[in-house]
Amino acid sequence: MSKIVRTTILTCTVFAACATLGRASDETPASALDRLRTGNATFVANASQALPVTADQRQALTKGQHPFAIVLSCADSRVPPEVIFHTGLGELFVVRVAGEALDKSVLASIEYAAEHLHVPALVVMGHESCGAVKAAIETKPGAASMGPNLDYLVKNIKPAFARMRTAADAEHLRDAILANVEQVVNDLLARSEILTHLHATGKLQIAGAYYELESGRVRFSEPVQPTPDVSHASPSAQHQQR
Repeated sequence: MSKIVRTTILTCTVFAACATLGRASDETPASALDRLRTGNATFVANASQALPVTADQRQALTKGQHPFAIVLSCADSRVPPEVIFHTGLGELFVVRVAGEALDKSVLASIEYAAEHLHVPALVVMGHESCGAVKAAIETKPGAASMGPNLDYLVKNIKPAFARMRTAADAEHLRDAILANVEQVVNDLLARSEILTHLHATGKLQIAGAYYELESGRVRFSEPVQPTPDVSHASPSAQHQQR
């Protein structure tokens, strides 16, 4: 039986610092998450500051990519990770899909970045007022079909609500979004031997996150702690506040 990863998203103070540009191979899992925090602090402090994109950087990327973090986030137009984390071209490997819903294409994309590009950090980021999670809450048993594709999306999200200590309703939308992030983190480890192995051997750090639309701030969970027994698809970790 797979164990459960708990990813508590918490209020945290982010310290601004100068992020060092570099290849993914220059990053540790911890330093990659620190770069995301630093970039978000820049965005929160001055959302109009230009992104670090240059013609020379664009030209250099024709030879290959070396992103320092993978971000799985919602497709919502208000939640562009490259802007939220104040990054330039080639710095993030971004996979976006409504409600962070997993399928084989999403898993394969993340596995490619982690295994072949050696990206050391993976963040699953939900966001305030997520329409996909809201739709899953509002779709009750026996409701009329929204079409096979939207029905699939809602069905994909609904299992997360079993994690909630509150009712899955509009009043507790934030709790439902956080539960969905936690569910996706667990599913990534349960459904991907590649990610499980990289995580268990310390080559990939995984964390949950929650983006606040109004403030622009990203709240991170503590990184999921790896288990030394890689035969378990989903390690157990209890996260503490910071």
